[in-house]
Amino acid sequence: MSSENSSADEPSADGGRDDEQRVWDVVVVGAGPAGASAAYAAAVAGRRVLLLEKAELPRYKTCGGGIIGPSRDSLPPGFELPFRDRVHAVTFSNNGRFTRTRRSKQMLFGLINRPEFDQQLVEHAQKAGAELRTGVTVQRVEQHGSAVPDRRSVAVVLQGGETLLARAVVGADGSASRIGAHVGVKLDQVDLGLEAEIPVPETVADDWQGRVLIDWGPIPGSYGWVFPKGDTLTVGVISARGEGAATKRYLEEFIGRLGLAGFEPSISSGHLTRCRADDSPLSRGRVLVCGDAAGLLEPWTREGISFALRSGRLAGEWAVRIAEAHDAVDARRQALNYAFAIKAGLGVEMSVGRRLLTVFERRPGLFHAALTGFRPAWNAFKGITQGATSLGELVRTHPMAQRALTALDRRQTDAEPAATAEAAPATEGAGS
Repeated sequence: MSSENSSADEPSADGGRDDEQRVWDVVVVGAGPAGASAAYAAAVAGRRVLLLEKAELPRYKTCGGGIIGPSRDSLPPGFELPFRDRVHAVTFSNNGRFTRTRRSKQMLFGLINRPEFDQQLVEHAQKAGAELRTGVTVQRVEQHGSAVPDRRSVAVVLQGGETLLARAVVGADGSASRIGAHVGVKLDQVDLGLEAEIPVPETVADDWQGRVLIDWGPIPGSYGWVFPKGDTLTVGVISARGEGAATKRYLEEFIGRLGLAGFEPSISSGHLTRCRADDSPLSRGRVLVCGDAAGLLEPWTREGISFALRSGRLAGEWAVRIAEAHDAVDARRQALNYAFAIKAGLGVEMSVGRRLLTVFERRPGLFHAALTGFRPAWNAFKGITQGATSLGELVRTHPMAQRALTALDRRQTDAEPAATAEAAPATEGAGS
């Protein structure tokens, strides 16, 4: 609990005690992987941390549940992953065709159910000293005005009128983040993910054990997946928002093609993922954003768990520094350092991911051929999923990857005029 943390007896800047003023060092909004990681990082540093969550835990989250190497490496010490399966093989298909399976002796990645995983992360934050409040909705944050007693405080206003005070706030409240709106987060890519949790008989489950399916879809930039989790298969698809009917049709056809249409899903859900624009802010005053709230995820695969865990940890660490800042200049310096840390790591990966998505939207067959028939491409896939490398590191340190990505960029540029020229007759034909 918060009263056990070492900072409880530290005097505030005006000589009073924070306990008397009910001021938290760090308030984290949202108890998903990003928020729980931020709360853990701040609490383990000895700060008084409050973690707020609008739902009751555990709660369902639309997510494939793949835990790749960077996610594993970002977990708190002693965290035991609740794996439902360990993946050693990937079957690739291109809209149901040209199916090929590639295998690895070492585990590629693990599969979890998000309710269990998120709950464990929150419990680790609590053990580190963070206090949890569920069933509370944050309406807004204020850094000026009558609710804010001094320049070192942020007011967190809850639905119902209760106001909490903090020295720093971390927004981890998802892709429709209210804290993100306060910071001014800007998004330049929005995708729709649809997913079904399908209970299957043991004979069907056995066919999928240790193997996932990735299908490059019929909509530009889309793909589908099957992730086995014991007696349940998580089956989903994702594509750009605006293609809702086509995305739903893709999922239905995908499930039918897999021979799973006869099984009733226990859960069917949808979710929008949002990627930040390059110039999108990551802070405002004493407020930071991380994870989905900041639009941090890999644009091509839309993988977000590792981005949430890594950005959450950084947000928690820098929120501690902001909480200790005694003036706006120092707080801004710490916030800028946080932004630099994000952009230097996750930002580079996002930049490469955007370039890959641009090419993938036009030439999914090229990616399929590379991953199924070109050993260096498969080795790169393995290295990324196992945590031995990252997209950014791959391009930065491997000349072959640099040349391949540059060539793909060039082909994309060359293809654009041709595509424009082809568009006119195609339009005429459609209207005849």
